[in-house]
Amino acid sequence: MHAIRRRVARFLPSAFAVLILAALAPAARAEAVTVFAAASLTDAVEEIARRYRERTGADVRLSFAASSTLARQIESGAPAHIFASADERWMDYLAERNLIAPATHRTPVGNRLVLIAPADDDTPPVTVAPGFDLAGLLGPDGRLAVADPDHTPAGTYARQALEHLGLWETAEPRLARSATVRAALALVERGEAPLGIVYATDAAITPRVTVVGHVPEDSHAAIVYPFAIVTGQDTTDVRAFFDFITGDDGLAVLARHGFSPR
Repeated sequence: MHAIRRRVARFLPSAFAVLILAALAPAARAEAVTVFAAASLTDAVEEIARRYRERTGADVRLSFAASSTLARQIESGAPAHIFASADERWMDYLAERNLIAPATHRTPVGNRLVLIAPADDDTPPVTVAPGFDLAGLLGPDGRLAVADPDHTPAGTYARQALEHLGLWETAEPRLARSATVRAALALVERGEAPLGIVYATDAAITPRVTVVGHVPEDSHAAIVYPFAIVTGQDTTDVRAFFDFITGDDGLAVLARHGFSPR
């Protein structure tokens, strides 16, 4: 009997340790947070996620594409926790389908459009205004690189501006339509298009393009970036990262990347 008691006594401390570790293990493993974000947010959101990982050890997974593409993926059941759109249209698209938690909808930053050219070209600065010589700047065969106006926020804003400036009929047949604004930027970087319309934040990430003009902000709808948590995903871990990306820490990074606070 004494031998059995001694064995039980020796076993109890290790048994308690196992129980304690088992109880703590789930709490130590934070849920991985998946963010679907507009392509123009790539650099800023990557930095925010990196800082959050360093601070908390939590895993943040990122997927970047056109807002329209991401919204439709979420509609189809893609496992996203947070959606960051480049316009209200695609956030509203999900909200109308009850796929966004309404109370989490925030619009922390905005952007603006610029006209860019390859950095090694001699394109002169221009005043982007009604009637400016877009055709002359493009030359006989040049095309204007834009995100697809039929499917992307950046392209929609660009079309609104060109229509407002009375240049859509000139520009439309000469568009080099791209899947995302980053793809439009790449066409100008490589010299495959002499001009492009992109967000100011995109132009700022590369020395291979130069800004030759600023698109008037009153020529298109306000460029805003709404963020929200996907319906059914407002867990403690998701909310923690959402508050980080839309709070002071995230806003500081977004501002450093050229996004304007709202």
